[in-house]
This record gives sequence, C-alpha cells and structure tokens, in this order.
Amino acid sequence: MAIKNKQVRKLQHIKRKRTENAAKHKLRHERRKEEAKDPSLRAERLARSVPLTLDRKRTWDDIGSDDENLLGLSVDIERLKRQRQEEEEEEEEEADAKEDENEDEGSEEDDADEVDSMIMTDSEEDDDDNDDNDEEKSNKSKPSKKNTNKIPTATERATSPTHSTKSTNLNLAPEALAAKFPSLFSSSTPTTPPKILITTGINSTLHHEAKLLTSLFPNSVYIRRSAHAHAHKFSVKEISKFASNRNFTAIVIVNEDQKKISGLDIVHLPQGPMFHFSVSNWIEGKKLPGHGTASEAYPELILNNFRSPLGMLTAHLFRSLWPAQPDLAGRQVVTIHNQRDYCFVRRHRYVFREKRETEKPVVGADGKEMKGVEGIKAGLQELGPRMTLKLRRVDKGIQRASGQEWEWKGKMEKTRTKFQL
Repeated sequence: MAIKNKQVRKLQHIKRKRTENAAKHKLRHERRKEEAKDPSLRAERLARSVPLTLDRKRTWDDIGSDDENLLGLSVDIERLKRQRQEEEEEEEEEADAKEDENEDEGSEEDDADEVDSMIMTDSEEDDDDNDDNDEEKSNKSKPSKKNTNKIPTATERATSPTHSTKSTNLNLAPEALAAKFPSLFSSSTPTTPPKILITTGINSTLHHEAKLLTSLFPNSVYIRRSAHAHAHKFSVKEISKFASNRNFTAIVIVNEDQKKISGLDIVHLPQGPMFHFSVSNWIEGKKLPGHGTASEAYPELILNNFRSPLGMLTAHLFRSLWPAQPDLAGRQVVTIHNQRDYCFVRRHRYVFREKRETEKPVVGADGKEMKGVEGIKAGLQELGPRMTLKLRRVDKGIQRASGQEWEWKGKMEKTRTKFQL
C-alpha cells in the first residue's frame, strides 16, 4: 500500500537507499579482501567488466583484394595483409600437396611393374586399414582454417585489449595506394627536414594563431596574406608555385570563421594532394593549466590508431610535416591520436622519474605490467597548442577543381560502428 504522507515516503526512500549502499559497500569490501589473497580473481573480474564501446564494435567492409579504390572503404589494413598471407600459404600448401601426389603416383607405377597389383597379403591390407584410420584421426584433430579465420563478434572483441591506443604501422600501406601517391609513400627516409610555409585566408585576423603554429611545425615560416584593397590577391595555386620554387615541402593555410580557427588546409608540394581539416577545441598553450614553454628541438611524433587506407594516407601526410630524426635531448613529443575519425593533436614535454607508492605501474597493450620498467613513471607537461582535427576532403591536386580522391558526407556517419580513418 502506498504511503500518502510525502515526508514519510521521503524518509523511507532515504532509508532504502542507505541500506542498498551499505550492502554494496560490504560486498566491495569483502571482494577486496578476497582479491588481496588471490590476485587472479581481480584479473578475471576486470576481464569480464570491459565496457562494450563503439570502438570495440567497429565494423569493416569486406573486399577481395587491395587493388580496388580503397579510400572510400573502411578496411582494416592489418587484417587484409593477414588474409593475403594466409591465402599465399594455402596456395603453397596446395602446390606442395600436388607435388607429393605426383611423386606417390610415380612410385605406385614403379611398384606395379615389379609386383602384380592383384596380389596382396593380409598383413598389407591390415597396414593399409591402420594408415587410413590414422589419417582420419589426424584430420579430425586438425582445426579447420575456416574456424581460425572467423571474425570475432563484438562481445568477443570486448574481452581483448583495446585498439584505441594502438600505434600506427606505416609499413602496411597498400601497394595501390603507394603507387597513387608516390611522394607521400616514399620508401627512403628523407635526409633534409621538411620546410613549411604557413599562411592564412585573404584579409584574415588570425595572425597570432598562425604564428603559434610556427612553434608546432619545425622549420616553418609565417607569411601574412592580408593586403590593401588595390593589391593583387594571390591564389593558393600561385602560392604553391612560389613555395615549391623555394624548396618548401608543404603549405598550411589557416581558415577563419568569426575570428576563430575553423579549419586547416594542408598542401603537399609540389603537385598535391591537398587535405582539408576542420578544427575544433583550439586552445593555445598559455591558457592550459600547468603549461610549459616549447623549445626549438625537433619533437618526436606518435601516430595512433590510423588503420584504414584513408587513415594510412593521413598518417603519412602528418609524418611528412615533422623531421624524421627528432632531438631526443629536447624530450618533446607530438601525439596525433585518431579516435572515431577525430584527430586529437597534443604536444608534451616528458621526464622519467621514480614511481610513487600511490601510482599504478606501467602496463602494456595486454593490460599486464611491463617488465624492465618497474618503479619508473613518465611525467608529462603539456606545451600546446591543443586542437581537434576532422578530415573533410582530399583533393587530387591543388584546390577543388583538381578533383577529389575522397570527400566527407553526412550519410557516412549513419552507421555508428563504421569509421573512415
């Protein structure tokens, strides 16, 4: 029967909540005691309680080979490479099996010439029967390749280590993609550091923000694009020709909307491609709490979670903007972390120190403590600027008139478990 008095109902609800919280606290306290005695219980509990996020439920497009136009498809390059290797191994095994069959047929013909094939003793029949039974048992014991190649379900993937912090392997680029963009996918390490020209839109007011980018990109120069009303306004193609003649390797154009950074256009010289990014959450370094001052040392570059062909192309573009040989003494690192097609750009200074008693140990991708770094932690100090990029368009050459290799459209995000990068 419902209680009519509101105050009594309130007191009963508070009493019930306190009882539930006390029961939960008691359960956690008992569980903590049991896990202190047996640490394997805690590992099992954590393995069961992994949240099933959108990143873990990510789906991919199925294709036959990597010779197709892969930029418009969501394909896991590592899985594609593994499938090709497995197919090649199967073909080699089939070829070896055929060779063995041919050798067996030749040996049987030789035996038939020496001994009459119609005459066979009982002992030989028994041996043949035993061999057939052994072959059947061995075939049953061998797992089928169809089962091993089966794609795990979302729930099974949830129990595996997270892939959101997986470092990008730049050596897995498809051959068709490398052939289409040879300047970005060069196999040799560049000997000279990149040289970048930074500018803005026509009559822009973002001069301070553009100068901040010169500290983020080494060997970069900012040139104002604003001019008076009667001056010639140079186009992006004219600026690209000007920059390529002066040994610049890339152009970064800062776009403006309501006196705030709205996008970055990056032109890979001399002939493109041109990448268009939208920018959000821009914060300059001096507004970050506990920020540091960046030095002129070449930073290290970390690229995380670029797994599709379009993501691999974007990762190679970012790699071309920073020197291949960083100054390790400067202890600076630039991290570009891709998650759900958003690229989070951060710059830190790190220092190695002793681990405090209250801090957790360093763990690997499998969630277990790494050997050799016991008692060591890395302290980070953010330097800035901080921003979030989202790829909107990839032009074949310079500007939209050259044609598009890929362009973002609203319907691409209709399926929440499919991502482009």
